[in-house]
Amino acid sequence: MSRSNSLLEKASQFDSNNSIKHEVAITLGSLKDFRQKYRFTENLREIEWLDPDKLFRVNPDETGIFFNLMETVLRPLVQTTINSTNAYRNARLQIKEFKKLLRTVVDDRVSLAQKIDAPWERIGGFGQNMQLALKIIYCFNYEKETLLPIFSVQHLKHFVNRVADMQVWKTKFFSFGQEYEHFTNELLRAKNNLELTKNWSNLYFTRFLYHTYPPPDTESAETAPSTSRRSSFIVTDEQLSLQDFMKLLGVLQKQGKITGEQFRENRDLWTRQPSEREMLVQRLKKLLTP
Repeated sequence: MSRSNSLLEKASQFDSNNSIKHEVAITLGSLKDFRQKYRFTENLREIEWLDPDKLFRVNPDETGIFFNLMETVLRPLVQTTINSTNAYRNARLQIKEFKKLLRTVVDDRVSLAQKIDAPWERIGGFGQNMQLALKIIYCFNYEKETLLPIFSVQHLKHFVNRVADMQVWKTKFFSFGQEYEHFTNELLRAKNNLELTKNWSNLYFTRFLYHTYPPPDTESAETAPSTSRRSSFIVTDEQLSLQDFMKLLGVLQKQGKITGEQFRENRDLWTRQPSEREMLVQRLKKLLTP
């Protein structure tokens, strides 16, 4: 059975009682409320009026309403969370830089890849884990239906591997943003190729993907089936990611950009720090010679 036929079969069986559709409607309503409160797209001046206390309050320290509201809105969607408030604090401390990034986020002339590749790393806690930047980009662009509330490239790759019939991943020299945009487009192409899913909102389609094809890192050991089929599924995903990473290291070593020792160090980093893999790959890709 082709992946598109399998996708159609699973989609036709999804959410038979419309409970998830109801939850999605609530989330979309909350997103609209968030955008009504922060009308940066409609009025750029409101970015300049953004008060530092809206980002992070001091004495006592607490997350400001901007990030609090955003995290609350996205909580039903996000599979991983940010455990430290340092990024919020740094956004307050570097509010001028943060406002520049917001202007890029709401600029319709800027592509999704360019918004992601903007200098988020200038604010401590944003560049190391792009999840927060991706959340902000989604909240201010969700209605365009050109992106999905999936805040991990690894998850995007995982879903593409499950639903796309044609897999041509020529992303070796892509930036992080270009790679994210590429796999987003592949998923949207698969969605829009089926009459059933074409009319679904991207948010509803994302809920379907996480429900039907859960990435290994979103399932606990207690709930994951212990069948040999499930074990094979997890290993295959890990192997795919590791295979791509090892190819990247091999190319860098061949180009003389890293030594054998650095090859081993980066391989060990990839193994020890799963949450940092995307940024590690991004840093290494910057060394590639086109």
